[in-house]
Amino acid sequence: MSVPRARLLDLLRARCELFSTTFNPEGVRTGNKILRQRLKGPALASYYPRKIMTFRDFQEEFKPLELEIENDAELDRLEHIAALKARGKGTPKKKREKDGKAAKK
Repeated sequence: MSVPRARLLDLLRARCELFSTTFNPEGVRTGNKILRQRLKGPALASYYPRKIMTFRDFQEEFKPLELEIENDAELDRLEHIAALKARGKGTPKKKREKDGKAAKK
């Protein structure tokens, strides 16, 4: 003796309401498995400590005192860029047309 399909679907629907799951009798892929997962963003963001103060903020704090503060990392970066440009490795120059206007891209 078999049970009618309609009665089984009613039972499945009632079970889904009771346990707060998705009613999907055809088994269609819906992505609920992914949507039910916890978000990873807050966990990743809390892994890294927050920046308290940047070097630029530090410079702004002492600007009214007219103290000269050098950022060694920035000076090294600018020196490296100047060395690259001296070797011809810098950004390429813009192409010019014959009438003096910049080429349209």
